[in-house]
Amino acid sequence: MKRRLAREKAFQSLFQIEVSDISVEEAMEHVLEGEPSDDFLNEIVNGTVENKTEIEKFLTPYLEKWSFSRLANVERVVLQMAAYEWLYMDEVPKNVTLNEAIETAKIFGGEEAGRFVNGVLGKIISDIRKK
Repeated sequence: MKRRLAREKAFQSLFQIEVSDISVEEAMEHVLEGEPSDDFLNEIVNGTVENKTEIEKFLTPYLEKWSFSRLANVERVVLQMAAYEWLYMDEVPKNVTLNEAIETAKIFGGEEAGRFVNGVLGKIISDIRKK
């Protein structure tokens, strides 16, 4: 499975977990529709779920006047996935994660979601480059 497709499937799984409170296994079964899974997909989904608290702590300062509870589900899940990749998957270039997150937000949430995700992740990239 190509990484773009794996990210889309990861988003769909994490979105289902977020809105339906189902297990990781159930969510992945739904989105894979009988197709085999993939290590990259598994890592993003399981890692994001397992590290949700740390991910939210990492992202919160960049949300400015927003809290996680006020974010739309699409933006929240996309930001969590991107933060997971940045914090725990060193082999993925940060710019690739940024671009993929923006595209995923646009696909599932529209242009506004893409702009919001770009704004938040852009601030993080700027801070990373300063350090």
